[in-house]
Amino acid sequence: MKNRWTLALAALAMAFALNLPAAPASAQEVQITGPLAGAPACRGCRIYREGRFQLQPLAAFTLTDEFSRTILFGAQLQYHFTDWLGLGLWGGFGAIHIDTNLTDQVVSRGQTTNRNSLSLPSRQGFADQIGTISWIGAAQLTFIPLRGKLALFQKIFIDADFYVFGGAAGVGVEERKTVSAATASSACGEAAFAAKDPALPSPAACLATQDKRASRVAIAPTFGVGLMMYFTDYFGLSLEWRALPFAWNTSGTDEAGSGPDGEFPDGAVDGKDQIFKFNHMVAIGFSFSLPTAVGVSE
Repeated sequence: MKNRWTLALAALAMAFALNLPAAPASAQEVQITGPLAGAPACRGCRIYREGRFQLQPLAAFTLTDEFSRTILFGAQLQYHFTDWLGLGLWGGFGAIHIDTNLTDQVVSRGQTTNRNSLSLPSRQGFADQIGTISWIGAAQLTFIPLRGKLALFQKIFIDADFYVFGGAAGVGVEERKTVSAATASSACGEAAFAAKDPALPSPAACLATQDKRASRVAIAPTFGVGLMMYFTDYFGLSLEWRALPFAWNTSGTDEAGSGPDGEFPDGAVDGKDQIFKFNHMVAIGFSFSLPTAVGVSE
């Protein structure tokens, strides 16, 4: 009997609790008081970029190239309106070109036949037909979202910032000059090989097309990220990754098809053989800032 009364009272209490109106939720605003009230995120910060020019002699080298890597020497000039936004020019000259292992393999083991004589008149001359970068010029905006300090073994501390950039670039490229197997002057193709031993080198007129070069300017977007380290008020070191995607014929070979079915090859080395490549590079630069005096925040 006692247990029944206990269960009845418990059920009545639960029903009463469920029917109570819910109290409105509220939150209390947290206000900072004391010496930190209204204080900026950083006091006495060194302003390395705002109102200053940065001149950077630099060296860059391309990455993941198929046939030829390029080492560029150049410079960058930037002016920063604020400590987080700048406008600048970037340029480099392709001073050194280094053939990749793939190019060396083609030179040593390539096979020239009546089917591929336009693309490879001779394996020994393959390095003369590949595409190379001659120069790069770019205009860009630089955004600096992060800054702080780097420590080495908790003994040496340097100021640093992380930046991203984007803009437009012109790239001077050298590619194999336009040539067609249908023209008598090229003498490349099955007709030229019909009356000769396929084991012999290509006809002289065909060989002469292999090292003919044509220059052009490719317009491309450019973007990337970088890290700037400041060793003094006016001297720093930058490490940068840059992308320059555009289409070009890196191999100097016949890559495009012809006809409604795109049959390969189409018997010509020309603009149709330019293939989109995600070209990119890394660069190291030594930064000099003017004026030499650095600003300091409140």
